[in-house]
Amino acid sequence: MTFKSSVVLLVAAGILALAGCGSDKRTDSTDAEVAISDAPDSPVADVSMVLSSAQLDWVGQQIFRNECAGRFQCLVHWNDGEAFPSLGIGHFIWYPEGVEGRFVESFPALMEYMEQRQVNIPEWLRALEPFDAPWREKADFLAVDDSPRVAELREFLAGTQGIQAEFIFRRARQSLGKIIEAAPDDQKPEIAARLESLSRTPGGVYAIIDYVNFKGEGLSSTERYEGQGWGLLQVLLEMSESPDQSALVKFREAADTVLTRRAANAENPIERERWLPGWRKRLETYAEPPVFKISK
Repeated sequence: MTFKSSVVLLVAAGILALAGCGSDKRTDSTDAEVAISDAPDSPVADVSMVLSSAQLDWVGQQIFRNECAGRFQCLVHWNDGEAFPSLGIGHFIWYPEGVEGRFVESFPALMEYMEQRQVNIPEWLRALEPFDAPWREKADFLAVDDSPRVAELREFLAGTQGIQAEFIFRRARQSLGKIIEAAPDDQKPEIAARLESLSRTPGGVYAIIDYVNFKGEGLSSTERYEGQGWGLLQVLLEMSESPDQSALVKFREAADTVLTRRAANAENPIERERWLPGWRKRLETYAEPPVFKISK
């Protein structure tokens, strides 16, 4: 099987399947910890994101609710106004052959990670060459939406939610150094400090992980409207220095500003009329969970 990119994740033992809609596979290893590690010379070695398996479970379910309202059917979906299907709990982008979109593709990287983790991937999916979405446009997808292959794909994604949560966690963790490096030189210390503050609580870690999955790192030159990006880097740059607010509140408010600006700059009115209200509702979930705590 040929994929478009490769990924590496170091995960402590104890994380297996993630509970969610359409899957009854899980493990109760609530005391296990998940830690993502970069090379020893990582520029963000002091910005650690650590979650217990129960916390990672919660993050994965939050993302699934954000993207799909936890609905099984939505694990393989084609949104109105988009030129590609979205798959899995994180609505990973998968471009059809010949489509070169502005957004960073993520489903092939997820499949590469699953292969490295020796997940049993459906044979027809493994055999695709090139590894592009097999439907050219939404009408083609809708014509086969109730086919055995698409049903098998949904079942596969429902049964691998824990692996998908690990992949999302890994992507966010390994983006931190790149984000700090891409910041203006005089703001690198501030960006690192804001990330460190967010990483101190489960709610802050969730916000980082979800936002990277949701709107990207903010590093791609194609993810711009009117020259302005909307990823994690842009949100961190937008955060205020108010001493009266928590890092998570400042992040949430900055994300609202950045996404409102994106919608205002977009050519397609669907972003302002339909997507922005949903984005804002998603930002409201950036809060501390009621029971989890991270011990440093």
